[in-house]
Amino acid sequence: MSTQNLLVELFVEELPPKALKTLGEAFANGVFNGLEKHHLVQRADVAKLQSFASPRRLAVWIPAVLSVAADRASSQKLMPVTVGLDASGNATAALLKRLQALGADASAVAGLKRAMDGKAEALFFESTVKGATVAEGLQAALSEAIAKLPIPKVMSYQLESGCALPGWTSVSFVRPAHGLVALHGSEVVAVEVLGLKSGNRTQGHRFEAKVSPVVIAHADSYAATLEVDGAVIASFEKRRAEIARQLAAAAAKVGGGSDDKSHVALRPIEDDALLDEVTGLVERPNVLVCEFEPQFLEVPQECLILTMKANQKYFPLLDASGKLTNKFLVVSNISPDDASQVIAGNERVVRPRLADAKFFFDQDRKKTLASRVAALDKVVYHNKLGSQGERVLRVRAIAKAIGQQLGGDVLAAQADQAAELAKTDLLTDMVGEFPELQGIMGGYYARHDGLSDDVAFAIEDHYKPRFAGDALPRNQVGVVVALADKLETLVGMFGIGNLPTGDKDPFALRRHALGVIRMLSEANLALDLATLLPGAYAAFGDKLPADSAAPLEALLQFIYDRLAGSLREQGFSAQEVDAVLALKPQRLGDVSKRLSAVRAFAALPEAPALAAANKRISNILKKVPPVDPHVSEVLLQEVAEVALFAAMKSVLPQADAQFDAGDYTASLQALAALHAPVDAFFDSVMVNAEQLDLRLNRQGLLQTLHNAMNRVADLSKLAA
Repeated sequence: MSTQNLLVELFVEELPPKALKTLGEAFANGVFNGLEKHHLVQRADVAKLQSFASPRRLAVWIPAVLSVAADRASSQKLMPVTVGLDASGNATAALLKRLQALGADASAVAGLKRAMDGKAEALFFESTVKGATVAEGLQAALSEAIAKLPIPKVMSYQLESGCALPGWTSVSFVRPAHGLVALHGSEVVAVEVLGLKSGNRTQGHRFEAKVSPVVIAHADSYAATLEVDGAVIASFEKRRAEIARQLAAAAAKVGGGSDDKSHVALRPIEDDALLDEVTGLVERPNVLVCEFEPQFLEVPQECLILTMKANQKYFPLLDASGKLTNKFLVVSNISPDDASQVIAGNERVVRPRLADAKFFFDQDRKKTLASRVAALDKVVYHNKLGSQGERVLRVRAIAKAIGQQLGGDVLAAQADQAAELAKTDLLTDMVGEFPELQGIMGGYYARHDGLSDDVAFAIEDHYKPRFAGDALPRNQVGVVVALADKLETLVGMFGIGNLPTGDKDPFALRRHALGVIRMLSEANLALDLATLLPGAYAAFGDKLPADSAAPLEALLQFIYDRLAGSLREQGFSAQEVDAVLALKPQRLGDVSKRLSAVRAFAALPEAPALAAANKRISNILKKVPPVDPHVSEVLLQEVAEVALFAAMKSVLPQADAQFDAGDYTASLQALAALHAPVDAFFDSVMVNAEQLDLRLNRQGLLQTLHNAMNRVADLSKLAA
């Protein structure tokens, strides 16, 4: 059977740019998967397919698509023999009805196959299924792929008169569709979707296409024909790479070039999301250099950068130190011989945006942050937890307690001041216009008010870490306030039962928990969860239930779950993580050292036997009442238990001393010397002896050993 490469393009009005990449990939995979269901393609070829996505088209090129799929033998279970045949062996009405549904009649009864299906004999209808043609398979594949597209928002529109479905028929899709190309090699595949019949013609660039329509002669010539005749780079990835190349080249040119002695290294701001969005806005990119008046650089650069990126989709230019310049890059969708009008138009559009930012900045500085504190009482935080003003009081209390523990009165006072002012920039005009700048603007306004850098940096950084990989706050005051802020959110939400679900986390509790974990562990803070969580709970007063046990236990488990996932992502095995976290370590700064110690211990030849023994000890102790870890040497009778006790007296003090000194690796490795005496003990000693005093003494011996072996981690978790 012959194969040809297949090209399918759906030509539409401008697609949502932020969703374009996802839509293109989903369309391509959906068409391929549909063809695979009809046995027209091989799964191995999925890696070779090419997806295309531009502002006005979704397309896919698929290699080696069969013209007609091979016929297939089919065996379909009908029903149990006792249901399909009566006592005389004649077909029942139920069987005849089922055969009719399959396109067969009573003559097929004699040819039905009998076979065991579980404990009962069943009837099977065997037939040959005719292979689908490429047109049949593609019709079904396209319909299914379009129906399953992850469309952000569906719109409905009426088909024009003269379409395949004339009149006022409504169609629902992400944008109105105007063309369909389907080529199997050079042959048009007759299919129909969204009221469109397939052909070999499409449209190129709105203004710069050489011809209209653009005729695609062969599936393999699609991208090249569109680029030459249609002035469109159809591939999303190729267009993205071209934009990145032009951005870098334009930045280098603005900087003066490598041969220019006045060269100033400039670079466009790095923002993958912005680059993806702009790629979804243009069909043939043309990067142009624009500029704005230097006076606007008096405004914090975060404000200018955000307004240029978010509102205009521009790429600001930074110098080598990361400082904003008054130059920016525009990705145009047209390439006129004289681009001066395009440049002037973009400069004219951005000027009011920058002027607004400057106005907000100037107005905000007329009031101090301290003067805004009282107004936070009028800002609702949560209907069960009160206003932002009440929340600030709680964060201050938590921050003061943490600051006192970590740095005494000085740190506590600085943390209190920063926590009091940290949320006041929510009331400024700048943050009202650009919520993304909360915290950042607070830092600028704090410095303008004459506050110390320690406090200003803490106000700016108290939302950190905002996302995975984000930096921690720059100073200790910032860490204290950020920790207090996140703990207040976590404890408050768990206290009122407002917990995240599988797909919803409106208060970003998972992110807050990871932030707490990172600060406690990476900054190696001398803080225990057992103290932090109840302390934060107490700051809520009567806002939360008096009994804190259940919500704090749920929150503690939530934190450990996030920690476990984070550690596994860092490359630690599930066994290693389970062993350490089984002990619920209260000081998270120790966790990495414990994991390293467990990994080193697991590499020892004695480790498997000791882990298995530890698991055995755990199982024995679970089945008896709580045991006093006390051993009477007088009651040690068997040679093996005497030897084990002697070895423990030699090894355990050394292991305990190393543990107390924080050398967890050495502490665990010291236990390797117990391998032989532990094995000998279990080989020859009956722990649960009939004589009560002997039994309790041996259980006490095992409890003492168990306590010592599991100070760093639960070693039984390492047992296979």
